[in-house]
Amino acid sequence: MVADMIARQLSAPNQSFFLFGIRGTGKSTWVRAQYPKAYRIDLLDESLYQAYLARISLFADELRALEAGSWAFVDEIQRLPSLLNEVHRFLEERRLKFILTGSSARKLRRGGVNLLGGRALRRTMYPFTPLELGRDFDITEVLTHGSLPLIWTSPDRKEALEAYVQLYLKEEIQAEAIVRNLPGFARFLPIAALFHAQTLNISSLARDAGVSRTTVSGYIEILEDTLVAFRLPAFEGKLRVRERKHPKLYWIDPGLVRAARKSLDALSREEAGPLLEGWVAVLLRMHCEYDGLFDEMHYWAPADGALEVDFLLSRGKEFLALEVKNGESLQPQHLRGLHAISDLKGVKRRMVVYRGAKRLRLEDGIEALPLETFIELLRDGKL
Repeated sequence: MVADMIARQLSAPNQSFFLFGIRGTGKSTWVRAQYPKAYRIDLLDESLYQAYLARISLFADELRALEAGSWAFVDEIQRLPSLLNEVHRFLEERRLKFILTGSSARKLRRGGVNLLGGRALRRTMYPFTPLELGRDFDITEVLTHGSLPLIWTSPDRKEALEAYVQLYLKEEIQAEAIVRNLPGFARFLPIAALFHAQTLNISSLARDAGVSRTTVSGYIEILEDTLVAFRLPAFEGKLRVRERKHPKLYWIDPGLVRAARKSLDALSREEAGPLLEGWVAVLLRMHCEYDGLFDEMHYWAPADGALEVDFLLSRGKEFLALEVKNGESLQPQHLRGLHAISDLKGVKRRMVVYRGAKRLRLEDGIEALPLETFIELLRDGKL
């Protein structure tokens, strides 16, 4: 199944918007399908990029030739953020509507860049979801190679993933001069992948990467700004215990985690658990953005590290506590975090997602959901 035949869950806005997502998520393919008449300006075209760099008025000249109210599609806007001043002007004066795609938000967040004063929505393109893949969805394959469209449609997914990491270092990091010490960042990358679905320990990461804590903090920001990873904050419920405060780190795709670690052989049982948890984190994040399924997402854990609840989802003053387990059966120790968090005011549901076949309601009121059932509830907005 090719990427341009797979219908995406993202709905097409009727007003100007930014569309972010790491390279290979199919942003440009989706835009061309949804807005076939939009005038496209591709900033990955080096000759065009250099022409605008030398004389930015050329960009305005092109926009001036468009009919009032028409769509313009600027691909990889982060390469030349100064164009946003002209975008703002034509949005106001000619009522042009803009689609502004990017694989990094770093340059757009820094240096006082004009972000259109709230006149443009922000949307994100994620890797393929179970609903999008339909019958082709296979959780083992997704955990092994991920579901980035660029990788999923490749004839050799392992080889494509290996090349992707090198492309990321070359195109996103080196070409954009994001870091001064590329070898240091390259050493940091596989170590950061080891922290996927783990509490972030900056000191340990810095020590293993051979760089300072300050440098590592900057590197983590780069992973977030280039949309490769995100941090999940800890929830402080003050439940008669001292609680963990450091965030957890999640990468956007299991295949990228494994490629960054240089470990793309058969999936081991030990790595499958954190990869499944991370995949669920991204799925929840996407449904939060697309469907407004909940307001905020945290994790919860006492500081002693003895137990944890993977996700605490808030809707107003109510909470849903969610644990993710890779096993086909549940053991008492799998539920300790969900038992402990029952004292939190506002917790209305506690559930564990697992790889078993039966939906269960356990004695303490905890719901056990097979992964397939959980995916269906997310799809139908009934979680």
